[in-house]
Amino acid sequence: MHGVTDAAVEEAVRTYVKLMRASRSVAGRVEPLVGTEGLTLTQLGVLEVILHKGAMTHRELGRKVLTSAGNMTDVVDKLEGRGLVRRVRAANDRRQVRVELTDDGRALIEGLFPRHADDIARAMGGLERQELRQLGELLRKLGIAAARGSAEAGLAGADGEP
Repeated sequence: MHGVTDAAVEEAVRTYVKLMRASRSVAGRVEPLVGTEGLTLTQLGVLEVILHKGAMTHRELGRKVLTSAGNMTDVVDKLEGRGLVRRVRAANDRRQVRVELTDDGRALIEGLFPRHADDIARAMGGLERQELRQLGELLRKLGIAAARGSAEAGLAGADGEP
């Protein structure tokens, strides 16, 4: 590898490339279904998180969906424009705004998520269940270590949550 003399660095780069290629391949398999509903994967992620975790602030959603605060505002604006979510101010603290599903949003994600989950399972079908567990554990470990390294380096957005 040009300019790289450390075998560990070379292995890390090769593994990174494989990780990125695999991620793009899996996303490429699941994006078409989401697209038929006029959603991006990030928009779907917002709807899914609210469905499973309940109403959240923009900041909480950004951490769960792994997107910037500025992008989250745009994502929520678009979902709100379609009538899928609404912003609700907290009664006890009007500064706090939570995003929740509308009835239309709930109906959409409740119907879409099981099909999306099946798509993910098919896209990940090249691995056995034990391999999926191992991969999940390794990716969590990698995410935590990478986030910790970013936080130590003072990079913005590193909250230690993979």
